[in-house]
Amino acid sequence: MKYLIIGLGNIGPEYADTRHNIGFMVADELAKQSHSSFFNMRLAYYTEFSYKGRSLFVIKPTTYMNLSGKAVNYWMQELKIPIENVLVIVDDLALPFGTVRLKPKGSPAGHNGLKSIEASLGTAAYARLRFGIGDNFPKGRQVDYVLSGFDEDEQKELPALIDRSVEFIHSFVTAGTELTMTRLNK
Repeated sequence: MKYLIIGLGNIGPEYADTRHNIGFMVADELAKQSHSSFFNMRLAYYTEFSYKGRSLFVIKPTTYMNLSGKAVNYWMQELKIPIENVLVIVDDLALPFGTVRLKPKGSPAGHNGLKSIEASLGTAAYARLRFGIGDNFPKGRQVDYVLSGFDEDEQKELPALIDRSVEFIHSFVTAGTELTMTRLNK
């Protein structure tokens, strides 16, 4: 069984460790726990490894958030991975910080990375791991908020939340979406 795991974010040091780059951070931890390294390949940083008999292909698109779909579509075709074996890791303003949830499909809810993926794939029927970043920003300051770093209290909680996200990914590839949602969505 082959799976494509996509961590969403923006390349460049100015975006490192920002809320919008939590997808990259989770993908980095997933690779680190599997003693795997990313390589700069076509449209993405790419790595692959196996986990409990499954082949995991992990990408961090280098297209910037607004064109994530281009990388996702390319790697799905290149690796011949069906949409039911695709998981996108994304920051989510609608969930409070500290909440991690798996969803089998859904709307982009204003997220430009998800909009791009939906436009490229022609469907919103792909699983996404939603990492809550909260919505603690003044009206009209959403962009500044998502492109800012986590505050001091959040930084203390981040390692455990990223580990929890990796647990979701491992469960997704071994037990499937429904069972993972039942077991881990709280």
